[in-house]
Amino acid sequence: MYDIDDVGVFLGLDVGKSAHHGHGLTPAGKKVLDKPLPNGEAKLRAVFDKLTAKFGTVLVIVDQPASIGALPLAVARDAGCRVAYLPGLAMRRIADLYPGEAKTDARDAAVIADAARTMPHTLRSLQAGDETAAELGVLVGFDQDLAAEATRTSNRIRGLLAQFHPSLERVLGPRLDHAAVTHLLQCYGSPAALRRAGRRRLVELIRPRAPRMAQRLIDDVFAALDEQTVVVPGTATLDTVVPSLARSLAAVHDQRRALEAQIEDLLEAHPLSPVLTSMPGIGARTAAVLLVTVGDGTGFATAAHLASYAGLAPATKASGTSIHGEHAPRTGNRQLKRAMFLSAFAALHDRASRAYYDKCRARGKTHTQALLRLARHRVSVLFAMLRDGTLYEHRAPRPA
Repeated sequence: MYDIDDVGVFLGLDVGKSAHHGHGLTPAGKKVLDKPLPNGEAKLRAVFDKLTAKFGTVLVIVDQPASIGALPLAVARDAGCRVAYLPGLAMRRIADLYPGEAKTDARDAAVIADAARTMPHTLRSLQAGDETAAELGVLVGFDQDLAAEATRTSNRIRGLLAQFHPSLERVLGPRLDHAAVTHLLQCYGSPAALRRAGRRRLVELIRPRAPRMAQRLIDDVFAALDEQTVVVPGTATLDTVVPSLARSLAAVHDQRRALEAQIEDLLEAHPLSPVLTSMPGIGARTAAVLLVTVGDGTGFATAAHLASYAGLAPATKASGTSIHGEHAPRTGNRQLKRAMFLSAFAALHDRASRAYYDKCRARGKTHTQALLRLARHRVSVLFAMLRDGTLYEHRAPRPA
């Protein structure tokens, strides 16, 4: 539970782009502030200093600690105030307990302040992030945007190929992340263009990017071309659209590779990097997400708290004698949940992780359920590593 024993004022901030609405309450519930606060350092500092001088310790609570909430938190820390975070989902659920259905900044700020005063267990601490963690937060967000753009562009290419030449899509679609395939489609975007180029020219074109795969890939391409003799109306437009999409996809992949190198350089300077990357299945991108979302782990009392925050704590639905079993809740930090799930999948090459996964499958769990259980198990391991500052220990799996 968040410690509020010495707090003199609970200042809830409903943050906004141009202004934040502040609502201040004393521990007894007396309102001491209720007005908009300009999103500028000088005005925010003046309010924080005035409240501190009159009431002592000020706890500033926000429902968006990043983006537009970054400046008020930074100013609050610099002014000597304590800061906390009320998750947006918890805030909305708590708001339902208050009378009225209005959705205003003033009401939201009042709910945030009163929730912090009366339900401190809903708050999460916010550690003062260092420069490396702040930079990683920006880079991770940009990398996720690029990943979404790569997925969108890749799906568009696959959709076009499936529309006009399904056999060719089955060959090239699953390999669109490969530089050789994107380069091939940049030069020859339609079935007719590929056929006119000929096997020898295409092999020489992609050999520098795929020395071992070049001949086999082109053989598969021409085998797919031979499977369809009918030309679907509109196929000629592929010569214009597909090369352009392939260039965009290649550019996004280049950006992500450059960004990954920058993330790796930043991680090397962080003291927790060796701890995180020692765990099987955690690479540079996943480690960066963990540092951004979890930090050093001190904001969580136990591994169960961390699992709950990640949305990996199993929940049971039961009513009377009807029990629907355990399932992963839909709440939690989606970014952290996705990172832990994908890292669990990547860790299946590790003997201990694979043994735990196989044990879950042997108990009748599906592939996804087993991965979720493995991800939950890895949360406990990760929490212990962060708590003790120790590297991952490879241990032989216990016999069943």
